[in-house]
Amino acid sequence: MYDLSPALDEAVDPGTNLLVTGPPLTGKRALTLDILAAGADGGDGSIFVTTKDSATRVLDDFGDRTVYQDRPVAVVDCVTRQRGVGDARDDNRVKYTSSPVDMTGIGIKLSEFLQTFYADQRVERNRIGVHSLSTLLMYSNLQTVFRFLHVFTGRIQSVDGLGLFCIDSTVHDDRTLNTLKQLFDGIVITDEDAPPTIRL
Repeated sequence: MYDLSPALDEAVDPGTNLLVTGPPLTGKRALTLDILAAGADGGDGSIFVTTKDSATRVLDDFGDRTVYQDRPVAVVDCVTRQRGVGDARDDNRVKYTSSPVDMTGIGIKLSEFLQTFYADQRVERNRIGVHSLSTLLMYSNLQTVFRFLHVFTGRIQSVDGLGLFCIDSTVHDDRTLNTLKQLFDGIVITDEDAPPTIRL
């Protein structure tokens, strides 16, 4: 089981994918990082796919939560190359895609990290966070994002991982949200005025 504390008082089966949904600025990213950092403390691998912030910022925020330097913690950065920042080269901690549109690249980089963690460090439990699906939907249509997520969530399921996927609930129509919800085993709802809740 994957324990979701300290953010949530719940544990879920390996292979579970959760949609973390709520209005902007209600702590979806922080909650996801908390759950990944708690896993890293327990020896799980942590992979964060970022379509909004640079890998540097993600790792800074991760470092505020736990010491990760000697642990299997990695970032798939979908923004730095798009912004044309410097010479962004892949290393054993960060892999870059050209932009959030490059969903094939995102899937490949995730698989490379999972493979490396397993082969080199014998890590069998991995937590994967994606922030944010709203960015993907800004660049691509619903059908494309759905197909990508179908494969991506399936990959997490097949390696008995834990997937957390953030989306801004107020930015998308009900049809979009209901379509995407089909792919997930549960929903975490964040709120401005209340602690997050989970529905499995």
